[in-house]
Amino acid sequence: MTLRIGIVGAGANTRSRHIPGFQALHGVEVIAVCNRTRASGQKVADEFGISDVYDHWQELVQAANVDAICIGTWPYLHCDITLASLASGKHVLTEARMAMSLAEGQKMLAASQTSAKVAMIVPAPFYLESEPTLLEMIADGVFGDWLEIHVSALSGAWSPEAPIHWRQRRKLSGDNIMSMGILNETVRRYAGHDQTLTAHARTFVDERPDGAGGKATVDVPDSLGIVSQLHNGAAAVYHISSVAGRGRGGSIEMHGTKGAFRLEEGKAYVAIGAAAFSELQVAPEKKWGWNVEADFVDAIRAAKPVTHTSFADGVRYMAFTDAVQTSLREGRRVDLPKT
Repeated sequence: MTLRIGIVGAGANTRSRHIPGFQALHGVEVIAVCNRTRASGQKVADEFGISDVYDHWQELVQAANVDAICIGTWPYLHCDITLASLASGKHVLTEARMAMSLAEGQKMLAASQTSAKVAMIVPAPFYLESEPTLLEMIADGVFGDWLEIHVSALSGAWSPEAPIHWRQRRKLSGDNIMSMGILNETVRRYAGHDQTLTAHARTFVDERPDGAGGKATVDVPDSLGIVSQLHNGAAAVYHISSVAGRGRGGSIEMHGTKGAFRLEEGKAYVAIGAAAFSELQVAPEKKWGWNVEADFVDAIRAAKPVTHTSFADGVRYMAFTDAVQTSLREGRRVDLPKT
């Protein structure tokens, strides 16, 4: 039986990954799309040969000929579309960031737990090729006990006159700040969950052009620092910036009592004992990668467990973002809920 997919929100990631990914699968058809305007939805439909275009996402979600919804909107709609989709008997794949807030994420998780349908979040895409090998090494004790974790995401540019981006508007992007959520999701795959944290942030440009001749307030920080302690006792430091154009970009470095690994520029490096870092050689049969659309379909057809990423894991990184916001607002250390 053909699995029929409806797309709500056809942004760049949806057009470059999700629609082609679904269309490449046997027995899967993308049959409907709804974008911010009818014209933009029709353009996507024409590009990818999608038969039905909807003016309102509520109509698409209720369509009897749609089996599953792929949500590619900005985060401010993720919760509403997810709840409506599950209520109407549709499977759900939602783009990361899971939700605007921890409270919304918890609503989504609760709805998924009372539904027989698959609910899945697009995972953090970093370093998936090497992940199975590194997880195997961790399970075998190669790195020992984790001590220090350093996460750096210094990128962007100093451009105070640039128009405001939706990621700089909290009413559209929610509690997440820059790449904080997906970086934390990546770290917890290897080291588990955070116990307590302290955060500090700075916004260097308070207003930006809104694209309509006026100004809009920037209420998402340009720079963020987080110090956390994990349940396993490891210390983690995050430094994330959107104004450091000459920065290192994204990197994750994890140091244990027996060794370390570093994820940087799409590659993994390991250092065991007294050895220096060298590139991790992943056996061909252990290489992994982007498999989101196929994993979603397999979860529906074959009841394959959702690992990347379940709503339960999404709530865990939403708890992290919630704790960061509390620390920034109240200027104190925050304990995360037990998971």
